Amino acid sequence: MIQPADLPDTIAVFPLPGALLLPRSRLPLHIFEPRYLQMLEDTLKTRQRLIGMVQPCPGPNGQGEDLHAIGCAGRVTQFSETEDGRYLVTLSGVSRFRVTRESGGFAPYRRCDVSWAGFERDLGRTEADAALDRPSFLNLLERFFTARSLSTDWEALKEAEDELLINSLAMLLEFDPEDKQALLEAPCLATRRETLVTLIEFALRGGSQEETLQ
Repeated sequence: MIQPADLPDTIAVFPLPGALLLPRSRLPLHIFEPRYLQMLEDTLKTRQRLIGMVQPCPGPNGQGEDLHAIGCAGRVTQFSETEDGRYLVTLSGVSRFRVTRESGGFAPYRRCDVSWAGFERDLGRTEADAALDRPSFLNLLERFFTARSLSTDWEALKEAEDELLINSLAMLLEFDPEDKQALLEAPCLATRRETLVTLIEFALRGGSQEETLQ
């Protein structure tokens, strides 16, 4: 398990719109662009094997591509190479971070200096949501899934721990990148659940998102 003292000051970042990684969750990635293949190869040479997932956003006046201030770092815990040189990777969420500045260098991918301050609880124990009304929450999910013609294992949802249930839904349901960012930045599990409920209720009222499971 990674300790706070092990977290580096600079990490490689992977700007991927709509892709959300949360602490203690797992995100599968398909890496094939040459610059990100290089990023993975370089990351595997480090002790921590961390990659920062971060949402891109338009730069000033719509020029270029900036990064949101907060992302989440994941440790490469599984990877396999295909015959044509692509990688199938699993990142295990470690901790959120705040971008302090984008660092230069000769790498073809982006690297950032980051601060881990304020996210100490990400390295702690699994969170619970004491205020979660599970029957009401599952009823809302059932209405949402029915409206979108989605299917799921309802028994598994009923038995899942609070954090696994809420974080998995936050990661798997398709929302706009800005909504994903709000889910990422939620200070605690209860706030993330409240944000998730708001997004689902908005969609059920005819919002613009077309939520489907990835």
